[in-house]
Amino acid sequence: MIRVLLADDEDLIRTALAALLDLEPDLEVVGHASDGRAAVDAALAHRPDVAVIDLAMPGLDGIEAAAELAKAMPGCAVVILTGHGRPQHLKLALSAGAKGFVRKGSPGGTLADVIRRVHNGDRYVDPSLAADALTAPECPLTPRELEVLRLAEYDTPVAVIAKQTHLSNGTVRNYIAAVITKLGVSSRAEAVRTAHENGWL
Repeated sequence: MIRVLLADDEDLIRTALAALLDLEPDLEVVGHASDGRAAVDAALAHRPDVAVIDLAMPGLDGIEAAAELAKAMPGCAVVILTGHGRPQHLKLALSAGAKGFVRKGSPGGTLADVIRRVHNGDRYVDPSLAADALTAPECPLTPRELEVLRLAEYDTPVAVIAKQTHLSNGTVRNYIAAVITKLGVSSRAEAVRTAHENGWL
């Protein structure tokens, strides 16, 4: 039997996935979690062979949880499940140690098949997402520019961003101006939207 952990913050999806997987004769769902931190704790408690983790969850997101599991339980293969995967998410997930990346809209039997594949040491990436990743533009922003843009997302005042990043107000303004110029937009709100659309944030 392949022991499986399911982590998704939506109870309905988690319950439905468990019901589908329980129909498979060689798969056993041994634990559930509703956020990333609980997923790591549940994996340590139940020692699953494969952890299926939603990308967007409270606490730790799926990529952060995958990274923690790769360190704490290298024998547990992680499959990231997402409803809105972007090429950058795929790259981050694979870098974090995930062995599979599956869209929630995939055909019914796909997840069970992917669980078996990653358990056998293979990798699986949703084909359409893999194609998107090959043609996606690289992020032109530096890590520091991304950090400032992430903090600027909710119209955060420059002074607050400066305090959180230990930069001067002028330096923060310069970073925001550089981001706007590099992305070819006219405001930081547009810069945030562009970054999200490309999966850079």
